[in-house]
Amino acid sequence: MLNVLSIRDFRLLFTAVSTSLLGDQFALIATPWLVLQLTGDPLALGIVLALEGIPRALFMLFGGAITDRLSPRILMLASDIARFVLATLMTVAVITGIVQMWMLYAFGLGFGLVAGFAIPAGNSIVPMLVKEKDLLAGNSLVMGVSQLAGFVGPVMAGILIGKYSDSFFGIGLAFGIDSVTFAISALMLWQMRLGGNLHSSTDAPDKQSVWAAIMTGLRYVWKDETLRLIFLIIAAVNFLFVGPILVGIPVLANQRLAEGAVAFGLLMSGFAGGNLGGFLLAGALPKPTGRTMRLFLIFLLAAFGIAMGIMGFINLTWIDFGLLLLLGLGNGYATIILFTSIQTRAPRTMLGRIMSLLMLSSIGLVPVSQVISGAIGAWNFTLLFVSAGILIVLAAIWTAFQPAMVAFSESLSANSLPELLGKSRQ
Repeated sequence: MLNVLSIRDFRLLFTAVSTSLLGDQFALIATPWLVLQLTGDPLALGIVLALEGIPRALFMLFGGAITDRLSPRILMLASDIARFVLATLMTVAVITGIVQMWMLYAFGLGFGLVAGFAIPAGNSIVPMLVKEKDLLAGNSLVMGVSQLAGFVGPVMAGILIGKYSDSFFGIGLAFGIDSVTFAISALMLWQMRLGGNLHSSTDAPDKQSVWAAIMTGLRYVWKDETLRLIFLIIAAVNFLFVGPILVGIPVLANQRLAEGAVAFGLLMSGFAGGNLGGFLLAGALPKPTGRTMRLFLIFLLAAFGIAMGIMGFINLTWIDFGLLLLLGLGNGYATIILFTSIQTRAPRTMLGRIMSLLMLSSIGLVPVSQVISGAIGAWNFTLLFVSAGILIVLAAIWTAFQPAMVAFSESLSANSLPELLGKSRQ
């Protein structure tokens, strides 16, 4: 990690990511809380979140292809500037009291469109800044600070909004903080010296049309049975877990938990704090091998489902916080290993497209999940958590019998990263 932090461009990236992600946590709490204060309707919340997620998913593959064609830094810089403008406009609308639901719909659509380009760029830039042997450390730092921001930010936002609970002023301040962090992030990215296109092979996307470049990435993942299975599992879990959590947690805090907005921020922080701890464990503990890794992943899936079902009946903030903290711990541990392994397997000329596919499998179906979760939550709040939990447990059982999972877990041996790095160079 010291080697990575000695690189000037990486330090600038680390600062940019840290500040913008911290601001995002304020918007993450402010947006659903504002919707609930304006409408009190879980379905309206699901629609707002879906409107942000739909363009993000639709433009994700396009953004990955553009990332491979241009410099990730350029796309990240342009994205920060655009989101600074959007967050500033929302700040003004909320503080002046003129905010209406159509503005939130437009805000969500705008943020989602920009995120379609920003996410694949952000997940492709680290391998261009650090040596391959330091990639795990670089990912740990960047992903770790994202979870640290996710742990601290929601609590701060919840306290800020709760302090001005009799007005929208606290919500407006939260959006204002988000806009300032985007400005700081853009300034850091502007000072980076990272070059532009680093491609030299015949597969370089600037020798293909954008659509052909996207199809090349899709074929690469589809032909790799292990990657295909991992991407399918990620898509299923995020559809069944992320949507219900993003819709269910604010409704749970608003309807059942006495602490209200503070409880909302605390629960979101619990999951993020667990992820941060998982990242640290992944760097400190020996990597699980073979059967141990396979059993861990299957157990983690089942644990997600069981915890979801329990949360449908628990009305105590600290118990819900503990469940999310433990889930985050396991999720963070698995994520850092899987993320780095997939990153090192991808050819450098296709890194943007492979990472955009990974992000698409993570969040592509979430907008649909959010709408469905909003509808189910408005009808029967407990059913939302219980049904999602049962389906996740069934997904864990299905995963346990997939031969490709055996092959993938066997590849994650104690020496698997050096082997994967060698394959990447070839």
